[in-house]
Amino acid sequence: MSQKPWDGRFSEPTDKAVEAFTASIDIDRRLYNYDIDGSIAHCSTLARAGVISRQEAQLLAEGLEKVREEIRRGELEFCDRLEDIHMHVEDRLAVHVGDLSRKLHTGRSRNDQIAVDERLYLKAETRAIIAQIFDFRTALVDLAEANLNVVMPGYTHLQRAQPVLFSHHMMAYYEMMTRDAGRFADALDRMDVMPLGSAALAGTTYNLDREYTAGLLGFSKISENSMDAVSDRDFMLEFAAAASICMIHLSRLSEELVLWSSAEFRFVDLPDAFCTGSSIMPQKKNPDIPELVRGRTGRVTGNLVNLLTLMKSLPLAYNRDMQEDKVPLMEIVDTLKACLDIYTRMMPRIIVNEDVTEQAANTGFQNATDLADYLVEKGMAFRKAHACVGKAVAYALDCKKELHELSLEELRQFDETIKEDVYHALSVREMIDRRKVYGGTAGSNVRKAIARAKHDLAAFHGAEGGC
Repeated sequence: MSQKPWDGRFSEPTDKAVEAFTASIDIDRRLYNYDIDGSIAHCSTLARAGVISRQEAQLLAEGLEKVREEIRRGELEFCDRLEDIHMHVEDRLAVHVGDLSRKLHTGRSRNDQIAVDERLYLKAETRAIIAQIFDFRTALVDLAEANLNVVMPGYTHLQRAQPVLFSHHMMAYYEMMTRDAGRFADALDRMDVMPLGSAALAGTTYNLDREYTAGLLGFSKISENSMDAVSDRDFMLEFAAAASICMIHLSRLSEELVLWSSAEFRFVDLPDAFCTGSSIMPQKKNPDIPELVRGRTGRVTGNLVNLLTLMKSLPLAYNRDMQEDKVPLMEIVDTLKACLDIYTRMMPRIIVNEDVTEQAANTGFQNATDLADYLVEKGMAFRKAHACVGKAVAYALDCKKELHELSLEELRQFDETIKEDVYHALSVREMIDRRKVYGGTAGSNVRKAIARAKHDLAAFHGAEGGC
């Protein structure tokens, strides 16, 4: 085999600095399994089309399996001279099958070869991430169920607003992660397109059965346009966008865990095994995991912008710029998988300080809206009730009391319809239980939401097990 697949056109060897600058083997070596799978399928398709014999296809496949095993065992030496994983596999294949290796690239370009490698890689990683999200959603539901009746303040603008159940709060993240799983599933459908046969950009002159190749590689569809097939990276952009949204959700949870575990909140205790200390302050217990997940969100969203910028001005079809897609893509995959894994391990061990959260739910005039609703039930228009309660809050602030700490006489100065039953209406448990509107924080609602979630998770687990 010649040093370069294009040597015939050039009058001097490639400069060593150019080899180092253009090589991608340090990154795309991770694709070796998918590259070899694609090559084995391609040689079978060549045999089916009569381009090579069945025996040649068998010898090529056996040689490729030998190369796979050598790479797996770490026996193949990678070098910049061979640029990428495609050329390393082909070069090593020649050691096992000789000149027959030169026939493998018939009807194929590295343009459609890398496109199939990346799609196979990202399909596998997307399925793995969906499975990880399943585990994390399960952890969220378990934590919600374990703290089903724990009350806490709900916040808007980071100000105490209305009391909610801690379980309701956790189930909000369950909903976010369920949408994330759906986005990845949608992205998986659109990346499930087989580009082999598109060659460099115009298709190949050989009568290759692309549907057959797709079946061998587990693709449900084949690409409709050869130029689009080799230059499309939409499937990466869509995956990166879904990953970024997922990381945003993890970052929001991280921010809350950082706050909740502080001395100012004391809502939760994070497990010691998932925290670290200070090199100078012996008393410190730092929430490193939530902080690092929050920080690594920037890595994922930044790499989405990296990929978008990479693709934004590329004319059809393939351009060498696209070699740069693998670094941001693989970093997104690695980062998201690591964050989902560590959170799934940490969440079941979080301890909720029920006494602290309940005390917090009883302060900050979180029953003000319920007092307004109480007045509405007595016949007052809501806007008028809102203004009336606002005056009551101002009065209570001056008295350094909560609304429910005011005497009946004090409350009645704002409206004479207020009766003794107002104190029941203003109690935390009653406020929560009354919010029975579908999706509200009432305990009966949350129990049903947890039951639905467990049913859906069981159905997903059953479907995955059956695949």
